[in-house]
Amino acid sequence: MYTKRCRHDAAATDAGAMIEDRNIICIASNYWYDPTSKHHVMNLLSRRNHVIWVNYHGSRRPTASVRDFGAIVGKLRQIVAGPRKVRENLTVVTPLVVPLPGSEAAADLNATLLTRQIRSVLKSLPGRPTQLWSFAPDVDYLCGRFDEEAIVYYCVDEFSQFTGYDAMAILESERHLAARADLTIVTSKQLLATKRPISRRILHVPHGVDVEHFARAASGDIRVPDDISELPRPILGFWGLIQDWVDVDLIAAVAKRRPDWSIALIGDAATDVGKLESLDNVHLLGRRPYEQLPAYAAGVDVGLIPFRINELTRAVNPIKLREYLSAGLPVVSTPLPEVAAYADFVEIASETDGFITACEKALASGAHDAERRRRAMQSEGWPARVDVICAELQRAIATEQTSAA
Repeated sequence: MYTKRCRHDAAATDAGAMIEDRNIICIASNYWYDPTSKHHVMNLLSRRNHVIWVNYHGSRRPTASVRDFGAIVGKLRQIVAGPRKVRENLTVVTPLVVPLPGSEAAADLNATLLTRQIRSVLKSLPGRPTQLWSFAPDVDYLCGRFDEEAIVYYCVDEFSQFTGYDAMAILESERHLAARADLTIVTSKQLLATKRPISRRILHVPHGVDVEHFARAASGDIRVPDDISELPRPILGFWGLIQDWVDVDLIAAVAKRRPDWSIALIGDAATDVGKLESLDNVHLLGRRPYEQLPAYAAGVDVGLIPFRINELTRAVNPIKLREYLSAGLPVVSTPLPEVAAYADFVEIASETDGFITACEKALASGAHDAERRRRAMQSEGWPARVDVICAELQRAIATEQTSAA
């Protein structure tokens, strides 16, 4: 077993390391969700390769909820629409699969369905070496079906801890996938510790950030949207999916204690937010396009990461941390392990009193601190991260080729 961890700076990259002239099959969540690490990595790789992005939706059994029903309808529309070219070298396909994790029969059927649908897209591309990259932990049954030169498992979460997932089934599939993968990439120290024993070759690469995009918040010529510019100051902001890992109770407690603060939450709510809806100074703005986030950042005084602390979030490396910092925002977070590494730029607290005090300290920071935060992110852009990954993958491929000779 081989373990390697990249340094957190641009010097860790290898000049000319970017993979070229490959067909990359990317198993991931919905392409049309808010941009995540998957989008940033694959958009960069698509500059010199063709990427087939597979909207995989077989990890969780759907429930009878209105949200899941809407998701099913959306998926069916995407399936009927067929493959869609969204960039010059990036094609998105939503396959027909059976979402019954843990079922051997469903896994066998999905293997057949996915293989057939992916091969149909591959036939339309130039004949080049193929790589299989999976951001999903439970597609081990696809390994070896495309004569791929390399398999990459890109692990960004402790998937077994997600609500509604079959933990045992996920862990078993993940173990098989990591054992087959030429390279397992993890985004946090916690994931490094838990996935190292099951991986052949593992690399720790923290998330990057679109530095220039979020630095626009400080440009001075960006228009703050009306729905946030009209709120009483100071404004504490959050963007991202409001799921059960977001500490709604903490947000509500802070809002009640400080009715003079406005708290703006940007993102879809996928958990009960009733406690927040009843508070006059909490504003649930809903989802906003990624392109507009710098404008919202320009209207916010503090960026919040109010996550609950549990087995899921201990493995999380929140992308929004670097987005806030790239915008120059002071940040207040609950004590997530990955945030602790940025203690020089973040106020960290847990219970209500401590969180309020942390927000007060953050609000007192000045322009010099904002510039220091922005400068700190200059070396953490996505291109540097992708270069590190590509360099290590090419070493892994070379090692395999040498062993097979």
